[in-house]
Amino acid sequence: MKPYFLALGLLAAAPALAQTTDKVKLKYKDPNDPKRIYDAVEQPAVPKGGPQAYADYLSTHQKYPAAALQAKQEGTVNVSFVVEKNGTVDEVAVTQPVAPLLDAEAIRLIKAGPRWTPAHSHGQVVRQRVAVPVSFVLAPGSGDVVQVAGKLADAKPLPPGAVAAAPGTVSTVGTTANGAGIIRPDKSAQPVGGNAAFFQYLQTNQKYPALARQRHIQGRVMVEFTVQPDGSLTDARVLQKKGSGLDEEAVRLIKAAPKWEPAQFQGQPIKQKMTLPVIFQL
Repeated sequence: MKPYFLALGLLAAAPALAQTTDKVKLKYKDPNDPKRIYDAVEQPAVPKGGPQAYADYLSTHQKYPAAALQAKQEGTVNVSFVVEKNGTVDEVAVTQPVAPLLDAEAIRLIKAGPRWTPAHSHGQVVRQRVAVPVSFVLAPGSGDVVQVAGKLADAKPLPPGAVAAAPGTVSTVGTTANGAGIIRPDKSAQPVGGNAAFFQYLQTNQKYPALARQRHIQGRVMVEFTVQPDGSLTDARVLQKKGSGLDEEAVRLIKAAPKWEPAQFQGQPIKQKMTLPVIFQL
């Protein structure tokens, strides 16, 4: 029997999971061993506040690694862990890896998460193995380069099924609404000092809006912006508004941010469109 899988997206499945009493698989076979780990129990472990609150925690506290965004890495990382008798989590491990940076962020989220209500079996508090999916979803267009200058302005989109341009030519991977060519860089734009330094800048310079604080609103604000050839950040806009001043503060932070190292194509700096989350936590 597979480990109990928390149905964050299908909350209606939770009652059915609680009724799994016919078979109990033990990691430790000795029934008197206090360290035994159950995979299924009469009363499964549940996160404090319930599955929906836990799903909200995963969403609002997720810090999408900048390098993963630039590399267009996304997917669902399945994480397995043990809910101890006191409600803490232990033995956290990725069972279905996606990419090293996303895997590491999924583990961080689980370890930093709220306590759980431990599992019960035959009237006793027991340890239980739980699996939780942590999803990383990119905003459309993240990491694309919009290039309009020089010979690339006349480049043609790749034909269906093609994966590379013909020798000696340059092809785009698409076009914008105004007809500008979209290409992929040889080297993506990145923050000066690295991703950690940029997220530290966002955290230390953030001015939490009073209205959002009053309303207890928090979460991620996805901001799209363009890294210009000189490294400046322009054209910042919020992709999905949260309101209460969070959107305006997220845009302000991006506009006031230090310059980045611009994207490179054929040895020349070019502009690149990026999408990053600005995290607001009370």
